[in-house]
Amino acid sequence: MKRFVIVLAAVLLLCCGFQQTASADGPYHFGFKKSKNGQPASINEEGFKEVLQKNDAIFLGDTSRKELYLTFDNGYENGFTPKILDVLKEKKVPATFFLTGHYVKDKPELVMRMLTEGHLVGNHSWSHPDMTQISDQQLKEELEKVKRAVSDSTRQQVMMNFVRPPRGIFSDRSLALSRSEGYVSVFWSIAYKDWDVNDQKGAEYAYRQVMAQLHPGAVILLHSISRDNTEALGRIIDGARQQGYEFKSLDALKVKNY
Repeated sequence: MKRFVIVLAAVLLLCCGFQQTASADGPYHFGFKKSKNGQPASINEEGFKEVLQKNDAIFLGDTSRKELYLTFDNGYENGFTPKILDVLKEKKVPATFFLTGHYVKDKPELVMRMLTEGHLVGNHSWSHPDMTQISDQQLKEELEKVKRAVSDSTRQQVMMNFVRPPRGIFSDRSLALSRSEGYVSVFWSIAYKDWDVNDQKGAEYAYRQVMAQLHPGAVILLHSISRDNTEALGRIIDGARQQGYEFKSLDALKVKNY
């Protein structure tokens, strides 16, 4: 119970955009100052920001361009990903899906569909651990097992260039190791509390939460287990486009701003 309370508290702080003061080596819980009135989200914690810069991590893209990068975290399937993929296909929007080992093993047909329909799959680790609390070898195995499982399940060599640290927890060491394994670490500049399946507030709420934070160069984090996200997704895409935004794939992101 004590461990559960600690983990839950960390997740709540993450989703509220909390920035934790940590030692020079971390661990850090990713957080940001949310966008208001179309201004870019920002990071105020200097030590934290320097670690991201040092390791070429992505937080947001070119803030001079009205481009959006849509990403989903897929830890497990809650019945909504097929509908999400339907909407993305209809709207012709690329996305990146960050997958855990559980998801790859449980839903290989959906992983195959993501790739077939032109989306990127990213690495969200095999077992969703705190990457700052495991050894270098264990971290490498966490990443390699996901990559290998995706290739095995789809029977093709899959390029996997992006990683999202579980729970947004990172350190200089964990980011540097991920980078040495060929990954770009991807965080986000738009998010809200969408991960609690027992606290869904409706599609209108999801729509308002995302639209209120739109800004140029934004990396949007959504969780695919959310009914609200699924029901609001088409409207979010249409609303963003009405404001002049274009949805781009992460592999098109060239400029990173901090």
